[in-house]
Amino acid sequence: MGLEWDSLVIDAADPVALGRWWCEALGWVVVNETAEESEVRPAPDRMPGLFFGVVPEGKTVKNRLHLDFRPDDQHAEVERLLALGARRADVGQRGDEPWVVLADPEGNEFCVLGERTAGQGLPGA
Repeated sequence: MGLEWDSLVIDAADPVALGRWWCEALGWVVVNETAEESEVRPAPDRMPGLFFGVVPEGKTVKNRLHLDFRPDDQHAEVERLLALGARRADVGQRGDEPWVVLADPEGNEFCVLGERTAGQGLPGA
């Protein structure tokens, strides 16, 4: 197949600030940055990346697509991300899920997963 995943595009009020926040959160690098857009990747020559483009309207509802991250230590990673400016998000979770739902500074939800166990399905925030 001749199709390669390049990036996930995320609407942003301030793409530069949001791109830099995700760089800090993920340890990634900025590969392109203007006042209207920002692109970050794990390394300059690695894909996929995150592309932030400026839009005039603010976020109003839960994202239909979100990122899931599986850290070595869920509790420590949640605390680190909260200290960077993430916030806890309620997207209707029951409360007994093995993941934590957070939102970036512009309100885009993402999940910090717990340890994978045998037979565990994928999260669904």
